[in-house]
Amino acid sequence: MSDEDRIKVGPATDFEDGETQVIEIGRAEVGVIKADGEFYALRNQCPHDGGPACEGPVEKRLVGEWGGPGERVEQHYSDDSIVSCPWHGWSFYLETGEHIGDDSYVVPSYDVVVRDGIVYVQTN
Repeated sequence: MSDEDRIKVGPATDFEDGETQVIEIGRAEVGVIKADGEFYALRNQCPHDGGPACEGPVEKRLVGEWGGPGERVEQHYSDDSIVSCPWHGWSFYLETGEHIGDDSYVVPSYDVVVRDGIVYVQTN
């Protein structure tokens, strides 16, 4: 990856787990998110209503399984980290940018590299 193909975000130590930093790549805002020690980058624009998709909570996806009438819904958290748009709660997988309920809605994602303790977002 050449210097022209990446944007410097800053030191990896500046990020807490679950934290998002918003940067600009060209005319687009991109949220750089740290979750479970890994870095992700998604366009900071929700496909639902244009809200700041990366500025909501970062958490594990809650999964419910229903056994049928008279049964309780068994809930647990998956290993998948998601971010939820603070405007209307639409949630997206950090790894792919896909909506958790309908993969036809996708927030564009970018590759993130950490080199010598510095976080970079790949633009090409």
